Amino acid sequence: MSQDIRQLQPTALWNKFADLNAVPRPSKKEERVIAFMKEFGENLGLETLVDKVGNVIIKKPATPGMENRTTVVMQSHLDMVHQKNNDTEFDFNTQGIDMYVDGDWVKAKGTTLGADNGLGVATIMAILESNDIEHPAIEALFTIDEETGMTGAMGLKGGLLSGGILLNLDTEEDDEIGVGCAGGIDVTAKRNYEEEETPEFKIGYEIKVKGLKGGHSGMQIHEGLGNANKIMNRLLFDGFEHFGLRISEIDGGGLRNAIPRESKAIVAIDAVKEQQFLSEINQLAEAIKLEFKTTEPDLTIEILKTETPKHIMDLGVQEGFTRAVYAAVNGVYRMSADMPDLVETSNNIARVLVKNGNIEVGCLTRSSVESAKTDLANTLRATFELTGCEVEFSGEYPGWQPNMDSKILKVMVPIYERLNGEKPHVAACHAGLECGILGQNYPDMDMISFGPNIKGAHSPDERAQISSVQKYWTFVLEVLKNIPSEK
Repeated sequence: MSQDIRQLQPTALWNKFADLNAVPRPSKKEERVIAFMKEFGENLGLETLVDKVGNVIIKKPATPGMENRTTVVMQSHLDMVHQKNNDTEFDFNTQGIDMYVDGDWVKAKGTTLGADNGLGVATIMAILESNDIEHPAIEALFTIDEETGMTGAMGLKGGLLSGGILLNLDTEEDDEIGVGCAGGIDVTAKRNYEEEETPEFKIGYEIKVKGLKGGHSGMQIHEGLGNANKIMNRLLFDGFEHFGLRISEIDGGGLRNAIPRESKAIVAIDAVKEQQFLSEINQLAEAIKLEFKTTEPDLTIEILKTETPKHIMDLGVQEGFTRAVYAAVNGVYRMSADMPDLVETSNNIARVLVKNGNIEVGCLTRSSVESAKTDLANTLRATFELTGCEVEFSGEYPGWQPNMDSKILKVMVPIYERLNGEKPHVAACHAGLECGILGQNYPDMDMISFGPNIKGAHSPDERAQISSVQKYWTFVLEVLKNIPSEK
């Protein structure tokens, strides 16, 4: 890890981020980072507890003169999205993140950086460790498994926290103060099929879609980025329609909250149609790359001859499957009628896996309107059930309804204006924040979300802006100084 990171300002925050990023912390495998955080709190002599699901809570008394202020819950999640480039050798289960400085940005070498939400965690750690930062009583809440189900927030019981204000440090634009977010639900379609032996007159090809940017399936769903699963399906559908292409295997995408960057398929085509197939599919590939030339300049589509697969998908199942993936909604479904430029409802076809007689398609559907979320989930369900799939809904979490009368919002807006000479963007976001879930057991808590500029979250292009972290840190300290008194 570059020592340059530890020299950045504010050094207290960047040093804690470096410490944190040395600890492997994949979602659902947070044992090491939980132990790390527990030891951190105990070594400071602060009240530290780990709840039944693994959330860590560290409590620090107010600094002198701030005892009558409202207790503040500072909250971030411990886990991070694990994504890497195909040519990057890296084991997220054993290695710390390899970071470096590139101008005004901190980046990772071929992997996600973990700034989401590691910078929030590091902020809280730096404040807990400080001896010279003014603040009211703090309850630091470090949740687990935010990225793959929010089970930490869901499992947090009422009564563990007494704070009246919650500062969620998981927003990725430094000029934004978040007051609401979308809810989500996982939609998973599955079915079995009979494999057929590949006829002798067919030959094998491998199709690869790669080089896409990927990114956050909520915050970046409106940017027109390519979805590798949808692009692959276009190629397969065309090959089937014109050249009798038969599918043997597909492996596309990965994490439910990441826009798929890559997909690979093994197919069989009629040997006598090989040249026609290559001409047609390469023309289609060039047309697709032309469509995405602005948003996805590095998109690559490879069609490579390979060993003929022994088995292919049942013809009827393949026909229904490719039509279902074509018909399934991907991207923005509806924009908000109440908040300008806010995506209300969307879907990400995150994972497509076809192998050994099994199909699985995984989607993450988001909406800030619960009824719209259900509507789109049912649309997807109907699409896949028409092809014989069984569809399961899971991992549902609620949105966070905006409160424009928030007392802490009224404190933070003028502070931001005074520090930066401009108004902040007060908005809801199309990502899943934990505030909506936490509010179920703490309904009277006044919540807000903010953070520094983080670009490319959930992808190996993830990067954190150094100057923005400095701006954000100053804002955090001023907010803590001006927390209102308890009444």
